[in-house]
Amino acid sequence: MKIWQIMLGGALAILLTGTIAPADALHAVNMDVMLFLFGMFVVGEALVRSGYLDVIAYRFFGGFQNGGGIVLGILFGMGILSALLMNDTLAIIGTPLVLALAARNRLSAKLLLLSLAFAITTGSAMSPIGNPQNLLVAVGSEMASPFMTFGLYLLIPTLISLGLAYLVLRYFYGSEFSRDCGPSPEVPGVEDSRLGVLAQCSLAIILVLSGANILATLAGAPILITLPLIAVAAALPILLFSRDRFSLLGSLDWCTLIFFAAMFVLMEAVWQAGFFQSFINPASVLTVPVILGISVIISQFISNVPFVALFLPMILLAGGTTAQLMALAAGSTLAGNLTILGAASNVIIIQNAEKQGETLTFWEFARVGVPLMVVQVAVYWVWLSIVF
Repeated sequence: MKIWQIMLGGALAILLTGTIAPADALHAVNMDVMLFLFGMFVVGEALVRSGYLDVIAYRFFGGFQNGGGIVLGILFGMGILSALLMNDTLAIIGTPLVLALAARNRLSAKLLLLSLAFAITTGSAMSPIGNPQNLLVAVGSEMASPFMTFGLYLLIPTLISLGLAYLVLRYFYGSEFSRDCGPSPEVPGVEDSRLGVLAQCSLAIILVLSGANILATLAGAPILITLPLIAVAAALPILLFSRDRFSLLGSLDWCTLIFFAAMFVLMEAVWQAGFFQSFINPASVLTVPVILGISVIISQFISNVPFVALFLPMILLAGGTTAQLMALAAGSTLAGNLTILGAASNVIIIQNAEKQGETLTFWEFARVGVPLMVVQVAVYWVWLSIVF
């Protein structure tokens, strides 16, 4: 069974057994998160379908001369892009891209798949819209200036962590880093020019509105446009003016949206039952290093988004600091670098890679991911504990 089917089954089970009232279940679904995911999925699908993503990829990777350059480009290019488009979106659209790079340049597909996984997991940590768990933290805590807060607390350790990912990958795949690339491919063209223009408009809307929020925060004003409205505004040009809007809507990742809706219902039932609170004492865990450690470990068993949905209310009820909230966001995100099961984006990458005859085993991922996660957590620990 797929993960969304398991989560939906759990939500239906607690509804049918009366564990949670239907009204409470409906109220538990966070519509801000659902709208944000929907809008970003629309933009991501338009980028892929129009071919404009291939143009962006060529600009990122076309000039690299060896494997090390391509890995560096994936880590920082995809890492920074994941802060804008959400890591699950980049997992979907990035997997065929890196596999094509591996085939064209005679590089290890496993190396580039790992580079993509680590890039979009690590890079997404520095933005409130980089991944679903960060969005939960930003929306759930009613953060006044999410872009500035995440940037101030997590930008520098994230960039350092991307550099560490390059060093760790070089240690395990050193021979691939010096491999010469093949001749530069021809410049790709946009397959659907009309949709490509609309996708560019959507990206511009995301950048402009996010920038406006940052400037407003710097000026001491409240946030101008909420995160869900940014995503919906970015999706509107595509939904209003694309001739293939209905076909595009049919291709969206509806399974992920079902997963999140079901997760909100199931986690609300767990919270109401008091099961989670019964074995975690907030007074003993509300320190930055403990939050980081718990986030990494428990996320391996229930995934990072359900963990944040459960643990965030405990931090808020205990009057947690911004540094503690950022530790929750960072730890639950870095959990994705420990094992395949630590993040949904890892599973998406492997599922899409297997369709093209490539894969990563649990061991192949963990032997690189474990040491990487350890040094990355240390960086965030030092940064959040000493600087703040």
